Amino acid sequence: MPDTGETISKPAGAAARPRLPPVNRRRNLLLALAGVVVVGAIGYGAYWFLFASHYVSTDNAYTGADVAQVTPLISGQVLSIPVVETQFVKAGQPVLYIDPADERIAVAQAKAALGQAERQVKGYFANDTALAAEVVSRRSAIAQAEAQIASATSDRDRALIDLQRRQRLASSGAVSGEELTTAQDRFKEAQAALTAAQAAHASAIANASQAAGSRDVNEALIAGTDVADNPDVLAAKARLDAAELALSRTVIPAPVSGEITKKVAEIGQQVQPGTVVMQIVPVREIYVDANFKEVQLKRVRVGQPVVLTSDLYGGGVKFHGRVRGLSGGSGSAFSLIPAQNASGNWIKIVQRLPVRITLDPDELEKHPLRVGLSMNATVNVASSR
Repeated sequence: MPDTGETISKPAGAAARPRLPPVNRRRNLLLALAGVVVVGAIGYGAYWFLFASHYVSTDNAYTGADVAQVTPLISGQVLSIPVVETQFVKAGQPVLYIDPADERIAVAQAKAALGQAERQVKGYFANDTALAAEVVSRRSAIAQAEAQIASATSDRDRALIDLQRRQRLASSGAVSGEELTTAQDRFKEAQAALTAAQAAHASAIANASQAAGSRDVNEALIAGTDVADNPDVLAAKARLDAAELALSRTVIPAPVSGEITKKVAEIGQQVQPGTVVMQIVPVREIYVDANFKEVQLKRVRVGQPVVLTSDLYGGGVKFHGRVRGLSGGSGSAFSLIPAQNASGNWIKIVQRLPVRITLDPDELEKHPLRVGLSMNATVNVASSR
């Protein structure tokens, strides 16, 4: 285009802006980014120092409970089961009845045996008086036998003197042969009477000893006791107590309050002692086992507060609890086949340790949980208790 010599002027206020070199523009962007990073780091550091460092969390947590097993203590046939699966029962409420026919018969037999033992012991006390009288009587018989011996001895001595006198006179013919024979017969009779008296005396001593021994045996059975405290009566009472205990065990009560689960007993089934017939889950005593990494446990202490949420109710329902204790070992340490970390190809793996957390029973009553549900647990490690 030909040059006309005219100058084109720019409007006022439209002064040209100087453009920064590319190097300066890049530097400014880097400085701005660095500022954002620094501010973010400071903010995160403040957040960590003021809040996040006070808590440790895990989603590796599950509910648990000390499940009670219902087992009969005697054998027998199931008569009735007044509960059903998932029913809530209170502690002490009957959950199963066993046919009590055999146990009732055993109780009746034990009562009869107790009555017999009491009568027998009363007989011991009654015999003691009779045996004492017999001992006195036997001793009197000894005295009587001794008197008879003395009398027989006197008679024998007189008969002997008389015989000896006639024997001296018989040689001179002053005593006839008939008198001598009569004297000899009287002596023999007196000697026989003395022998009989001595035998009676020995018999009386033996009878007295026997009576005294019988009384000693009887006294040993009742010494230091009355009828109620006698060992025979106490043994019979113990058998009666055992029979009544077995009868009471025909009614099986719930050991804890909770919900019936795994009911396997049926009416008519023959159960044996120790057989698990059902289980009871104490849903109002649910706890949580939270498996924290070992690097999270430095500041975890018993009694620290915990906030939990469950996958069942979502984050809108919060449960509150406290740390009850830490397990004595990691899960791998108590596994069926423990890890052999002494091997040459060892790889370090961060372990987890179960932490037992108790829950608020009032919150559990409002929002019941079940065993085995997933939970999220956050422990306030800044709190000492």
